Amino acid sequence: MARGRKRQKIKDKWRIKKWLIVKAPLPFGGDSVAYIPITSEAKAIGRVVGTTLFDILKQDPQHYSIKLYFQIESIEGDIAHTIAKGHEYSREYLRSMVRRGSSSIRLIKNFTTRDQAIVQAQIVVFTLGRLNTSRKHAIRKVTDEVTEQKATELTYNQFAQEAVLGKIASDIYNAAKKISRLRHVGVSKTKLIKKPSIEVEDMVTLKPQPEETEEVDVPVTPISSN
Repeated sequence: MARGRKRQKIKDKWRIKKWLIVKAPLPFGGDSVAYIPITSEAKAIGRVVGTTLFDILKQDPQHYSIKLYFQIESIEGDIAHTIAKGHEYSREYLRSMVRRGSSSIRLIKNFTTRDQAIVQAQIVVFTLGRLNTSRKHAIRKVTDEVTEQKATELTYNQFAQEAVLGKIASDIYNAAKKISRLRHVGVSKTKLIKKPSIEVEDMVTLKPQPEETEEVDVPVTPISSN
């Protein structure tokens, strides 16, 4: 008779995993944004977790269309602390902004913040009518100048907050509306290229509150940084 095979013990991989509570960085409230399993803390460092702006602010349903990405920087016990890795508009959201008989201007550029972080920003401007080449160039130049000025004045945390929550877009809008009537201005995407290399005191709010803007008829949500 053939000998019976020995049964092999099956390891339950889920039992050996550790669960982490992922916290958003302070510029975005510092609240929990995810609950994830890990096999080791070393492998978890650098992991990127996604959420939406609605999950942070819980105000406007259109904020579901703005995706946020946070990268795990350190782990203390079962808490994972993060840095803002970037954000982006959903493809559907961007497509919904396109209108016939209007122009769109885009700027993609790397900016260096006050604390020497390098962040790539993509900015979109949609007008109410078609523009000639010279006006498009003028709006792109103003967009570049305003964003460059903001980057030199702000730390990376401040820049990331103002980019996501609409303050930078509001400043660009107010400068560029002198050139042409605008329908929407937004920082449609950011990506952290290089982390801050010098320490600068941050003045960021834990729970930003919306402020009023004039003449913007699209879902731009400027936030007070007081």
